[in-house]
Amino acid sequence: MTDLFPDDIPSSRREEIDGDRPLADKLRPKSLEDVIGQAHILGDDATLRRMLASGRLGSLILWGPPGTGKTTVARLLADAAGYRFEQISAIFSGVADLKKVFETARTARRAGQRTLLFVDEIHRFNRAQQDSFLPVMEDGTVVLVGATTENPSFELNAALMSRAQVLRFESLNRDDLLALIGRAEAEMGRDLPVDETARETLMSLADGDGRALLGLVEEIYAVTGADDVLDHEALTKLVQRRAPIYDKSQDGHYNLISALHKTVRGSDPDAALYYFARMIDAGEDPMYLARRLIRIAAEDVGMADPQALPLAVAAKDAYHMLGSPEGELALAEAVVYLATAPKSNAIEVAYNNALALAKKTGSPTPPMTILNAPTKLMKSEGYGEGYIYDHDTPEGFSGQEYFPAKIGRQNFYQPVERGFEREIRKRMDYFAKLRATKRESGM
Repeated sequence: MTDLFPDDIPSSRREEIDGDRPLADKLRPKSLEDVIGQAHILGDDATLRRMLASGRLGSLILWGPPGTGKTTVARLLADAAGYRFEQISAIFSGVADLKKVFETARTARRAGQRTLLFVDEIHRFNRAQQDSFLPVMEDGTVVLVGATTENPSFELNAALMSRAQVLRFESLNRDDLLALIGRAEAEMGRDLPVDETARETLMSLADGDGRALLGLVEEIYAVTGADDVLDHEALTKLVQRRAPIYDKSQDGHYNLISALHKTVRGSDPDAALYYFARMIDAGEDPMYLARRLIRIAAEDVGMADPQALPLAVAAKDAYHMLGSPEGELALAEAVVYLATAPKSNAIEVAYNNALALAKKTGSPTPPMTILNAPTKLMKSEGYGEGYIYDHDTPEGFSGQEYFPAKIGRQNFYQPVERGFEREIRKRMDYFAKLRATKRESGM
C-alpha cells in the first residue's frame, strides 16, 4: 500500500499524526485475509478470489450496511491487482468531477496503469450521472467498484447493473464484533474497561457496524482510567444510545414491514411482535403500521375470522385516540390477534378473479329479472319481470340466476376449511344444492 506519510516528514511528526488517526483507521485491514465478517465473498473459492487469481478485475457493486468493510475491500482489491486506486463520493461529486477522474484514468492507462474507481454512495448519482460511467467501463478506462447501502435493483440503472457484479456484504455478527474488540485491545495495549454485561451491550449498540463499534470503543478508552470498569448502566450513560439502522423510505423500512407481514401470515405471534417492536423502536409511524395491519386482516385472515378486520380498525382508532406510547399496546394486541387467527386468502383470490373477468368481458347487461322498472316503458320492456322476492320463499332463497347470460354462472369464492370459513362453506354447499333442486323443479 502507499506510504501514509511523505518521506520529508520527520519520524516524530509521523508518530504525532498517527496518534491522531481514528482507531477504525488504525485497524483498517492490510490484506483481504484480515477483513472480518465477509468470508462468503472473500473465501478461497469466492468470487473475488477467482477474479484475483485470473489477474483481471471486473466492475463490482458492493451492497451492504454501513461499517461492513466495503471501502476497505475496494482498496485492498486495487492493491492485490496492482491497479491505481481512485476514490470519489457521489454525495460531493458532480459531472465536472467525473470528467476529471475519467481523463486522469485515461492518462494513467496510456502509461500502462489501470484504474480502479471506487464510488462511495453510488446510488446518490442520478440516472444521467450513472450513465456516464458506461463508456469508460466498456472501453476499459476504469474498473468501477461502487458501494451502496441501498438495494441496487431499485437504485441503479439496469444498464449499469448489467455491466457489474453485485456482491452483498453482511452485518457483522457477535463473533466478528468480538474479534474487532480484540484487535482494539491489542492496539491500545490494555483490555477494554467494561464488564461482560457492558461488553454485550456495546456489541448490541454497534448493531453490526464495525466502524461504529470501534468509535464507541475509542470513546470508552478516552474517558476511562486504568482502574475503571464500566457496567451496563455506566456504559449506556456514557455513549447514550445509537439509533438502529433504519430509513423509513428505504430498505430497512421495506425489509422489516415484509418480515412483519410474513410472520403474521405465518401465525408466529412472537416473531411478529419482535418485528413490530423493531419498527416502533426505530421511529416508524404507528399509523403506517395500523394501516398495514388492516390490510393484513383483509388479505390474510379474511372471512376465516370476520372479527379480525373490525379489531384491526379498532386498534387504529385506539391508537389515534391515545397516541404514543399508550396506543402502541392496542396495535400490539392486533398483531397478536391477527397472527393467531385462522388464515384464508379466499376473499383476495375471489376478488382478483372477479376483477379479471370484469375487465375481460366488458359490460354485459344483468338479467332483466333483477333490474328495477321505475317507469312504465321499462316495465313494458320486461324489466323486473319474473323476479322472485327471496323472503317470500320457504327457505329465504330463490335460487334464481344473477349473472349476465353472456357470462353464465361463475364460482369465484372458495372458502377454506379453516375458522369461520368452514361454516361459510357449509352454507354455500347448502345454497348450491338448493339452487340445483329449484332449477330441476322449474322454479
